Amino acid sequence: MERRSERFHQARWNEPIICELDSPGERGIDVPRVSNAIREATGDGLSQLPDAVRRSAAPNLPRLGQMQVLKHYLRLSQETLGADFNVDVGQGTCTVKYSPKVNEQFVRSHKVADVHPLQDAETIQGSLSILHETGRFLSVISGMDRFTFQPRSGSQAILAMASMVRAFHESRGQAEQRNEIITSMFSHPSDAAAAHVLGYRIVTLMQDPVTGLPQLEDLQQAVSERTAALFITNPEDTGIFNPHIRKFTDVVHEAGGICCYDQANANGILGITRAKEAGFDTCFFNLHKTFSVPHGCGGPAVGAVGVRDFLAPYLPRPTVEREGDNFSLDYDRPDSIGKVSAYLGVVPAVIRTYAWICSLGPAGVRQVARTAVLNNNYLLHHIKKIPGASAPYAADAHRIEQVRYSWQQLFEETGVTTEDITNRMCDHGMHMWSSHHPFVVPNPMSLEPTESYSQAELDQYLDALRSVAQEAYTDPNVVRSAPHRSCVHKTLSDGLDDPDQWAITWRAYLRKHADNEDLR
Repeated sequence: MERRSERFHQARWNEPIICELDSPGERGIDVPRVSNAIREATGDGLSQLPDAVRRSAAPNLPRLGQMQVLKHYLRLSQETLGADFNVDVGQGTCTVKYSPKVNEQFVRSHKVADVHPLQDAETIQGSLSILHETGRFLSVISGMDRFTFQPRSGSQAILAMASMVRAFHESRGQAEQRNEIITSMFSHPSDAAAAHVLGYRIVTLMQDPVTGLPQLEDLQQAVSERTAALFITNPEDTGIFNPHIRKFTDVVHEAGGICCYDQANANGILGITRAKEAGFDTCFFNLHKTFSVPHGCGGPAVGAVGVRDFLAPYLPRPTVEREGDNFSLDYDRPDSIGKVSAYLGVVPAVIRTYAWICSLGPAGVRQVARTAVLNNNYLLHHIKKIPGASAPYAADAHRIEQVRYSWQQLFEETGVTTEDITNRMCDHGMHMWSSHHPFVVPNPMSLEPTESYSQAELDQYLDALRSVAQEAYTDPNVVRSAPHRSCVHKTLSDGLDDPDQWAITWRAYLRKHADNEDLR
């Protein structure tokens, strides 16, 4: 019987970017002329602007009619995969789960959408109350005392935590001495990268070849009077939970360091374990992962940072304070690390989180973790039976919310790589992610099913993996030449490592690549 996913076939428009669709003379709307009364009252709109902020030429915007714009974005929408469209368990360390659509009605209300970030606090009491209450919810879940929602990503949350670590040691006159931050190989890469941005030297604990976990003895040798903090993920990106984590935080505290918990993906431990009992001084949650805010390909993200009381003076300002039934913004925080993001962060994401927690309640939040762990271990049980697949480390042990698998055996026996399998899975309408580079696990595959998926959907994903693995052994060229039924393109490696060829805007692209001088 033909598998359901084998009937998938995606639209393949090969749609160019909108700037390449420019058609001189076309326009989407006819902008009305300013009335004489308004012109007399306001002037020409330019004369009052300083020369430094005036453009020397009109912006080079694409000229298109409304029908062309509509077709363009509808075609792009047909060339995507996502949690609302397919079984998206293959996103690995980036929890992608169902986001209740009723929450979208809340944040699209004019009471949220039309709020200006510079409004007086008295006019946004509802938003401030939700920020305050969501912080209290997360405090109960984590054991931390205060939260900030200003960071707009997990990496920015880590940067905020590292900044507070530095501010704390500065207050004790030890900032120059304590210039090292310890992390582990399977913690999120941003734990090292964000701290390095602040000038810290990074000490990385490698995994034990049997358990896959960092070893306490290695940590004991790494800590010193130079240790500023420990930044660690638990469970790590292998899905393996470190049951000895309290011993790790005790060692760092004895050395005078701060313990920082990267809980970007807390999907498997909500209501089960807490940062406080594990000995952490600060932690963060990615609301766009664990708390069901749409991941949105990097936004609208919030890295919610929680701290214990002794670190609270260093939180980004302003903080939301409650006085009776009124809420205010406190900017008068002399020890604060300042702002890490504009305004109050992404308030709609906090509102979605608030609604999600309220709808579940304490028992529901705990059930989220239990179901996520069950789903993950269901996949683990069946994937280990697929020829060519394995789950390195911690043999026969259960995992928490994800697993980093390996296709290395399949690669050695067929020559098919994890990138080939990723492309072939797109032909089934599904996504499969490998892992962060470097590939410590050879030919990796990282899956995280979350609580959102039914057994039928997990079976559908397993069927697709089995099909691709079988093809690798019987007809490997079909897998190597994939995709065949998807719009995904193979990415050429030429230029990917050359910053001189990178371009993140259309104007930068023209400047670097266009041969026509008139286009520069």
